[in-house]
Amino acid sequence: MNYKYVELEIKDFIATVTLSREKSLNAVSLELASEIAGVFKELGAKDEVRAIILKSKARIFCAGLDLKDAAGGFTGTTRAPWDMIKKSQPLFDCCNAIEECPKPVIAAVHGQCIGAGLHLISACDIRLCTQDATFCLKEPKIGLCADMGALQRLPLIVGQGYAREIAFTVAFYNAQQAEKMALVNHVYTDQAALYDAARELAAQIAENAPLAIECTKEVLNFSRNTGVSEGMDLAIQKNMFLLATDDLKEAFVAFMEKRTPEFKGK
Repeated sequence: MNYKYVELEIKDFIATVTLSREKSLNAVSLELASEIAGVFKELGAKDEVRAIILKSKARIFCAGLDLKDAAGGFTGTTRAPWDMIKKSQPLFDCCNAIEECPKPVIAAVHGQCIGAGLHLISACDIRLCTQDATFCLKEPKIGLCADMGALQRLPLIVGQGYAREIAFTVAFYNAQQAEKMALVNHVYTDQAALYDAARELAAQIAENAPLAIECTKEVLNFSRNTGVSEGMDLAIQKNMFLLATDDLKEAFVAFMEKRTPEFKGK
């Protein structure tokens, strides 16, 4: 697929998705949201992709929601709010597409990550950032309730206390505070170090059996909203499938031959 605001590179089993709506500082418009959903659905179906990095080409990660675009066509009639919500579906879909993508997704954040940007990275599996990164959930400042998934996902990442503080204060949190909350896993000095670390982490993921990683992500996502027994039952079901794969056989043969396994995703 061809994208207007998203750049895509695939190399060594790692896909790099770069948000490139530079002039608008990656403010999330309906078109950008649709492209984000599209690229993650596309990558989820590609066997040659085993891990994904999400980063920004703009001078910050994301300026939030494109309010002018979101309010376009607002008529002020009683039906207008319903029409706006229906029109806004791509905004909800883009975050869900990241979370539901079977490949692990690493967010590499620099500069400000505001509103919709925080929604996007909340849907990622792992978050890294630079020392200059700041994070803010902006919606209450403009009279709205955050509705792209951060209110549901952040408590599972940072816990209820920090999630409510972020949501209620509408304050900017710096990289050190984000690391303390476990919103980000690691902080790096600059963008070069950030991207090197993101690629190294993605490469570590890509070395493993891809079908096993996909099953692991599915079990992790499922287990957040269910009990231990139900989560274990799904893991057992996945292993019944994985036991019949060529990759499992390769892992055993490589172990016996004292070499690194060469996984094919089959």
